[in-house]
Amino acid sequence: MLLDDDVLIDAGTGVGDLTLDEMVRIDHVFVTHSHLDHICSIPFLVDTVGHRRNTPLMVYAIGETLDALRTHLFNDCIWPDFTILPQPEAPYLQYREITRGETVSLAGRKITALAANHLVPAVGYCLDSGAASLVFTGDTGPNDALWEFVNGIVNLRYLIIETAFSNHDYAIAMASRHLCPSLFAEEIRKLRLPAEIFITHLKPGDMELTMSEVANAVDACQPRMLEHGQVFEF
Repeated sequence: MLLDDDVLIDAGTGVGDLTLDEMVRIDHVFVTHSHLDHICSIPFLVDTVGHRRNTPLMVYAIGETLDALRTHLFNDCIWPDFTILPQPEAPYLQYREITRGETVSLAGRKITALAANHLVPAVGYCLDSGAASLVFTGDTGPNDALWEFVNGIVNLRYLIIETAFSNHDYAIAMASRHLCPSLFAEEIRKLRLPAEIFITHLKPGDMELTMSEVANAVDACQPRMLEHGQVFEF
């Protein structure tokens, strides 16, 4: 999800749709967790435009996620360690550890790491422009701590929430700490503020079924499917 020319939230699918000039303008990547679909484009992004940049690409994540990147990805086995290449004093990539609840300020915007409930340590993010806020839950199962924070946002406009499975995969959703429509309905009832709600992380082949089940499970908030290339201005 591209927040602005210079900020990217997660780096799964979609980066490959950008031009070289657009990729060069990404300065900050905020990662929710270490699973492959959320980090898979970081190596290709760095490899493609690292030599075109004047400053390192900055990757923000909680400590456990950064440890996973160091150990399992940028380790000179799966991918070159661009935190020391081409020179340790001038690398293509740098890490910035953040903690749950911490807010990073960038060019007048505030990005806060939110608690998530997933199989691996994970966070979501609140993006506050000052005029309005967008919350991206990241991958999460039922998560009371998230709603405690969200219900305190005075300028909430958008909520992007995952619903990875349809109801017939309820057991898988629970085991993998994702949501299905029945769990989504339970979670969204915890939201006490108005917001435009978008569903993400839908499984290919089950998208229409899952969205139909979401619509049947909740009738007041009218959630919509997050579209490829969708732009939020706030």
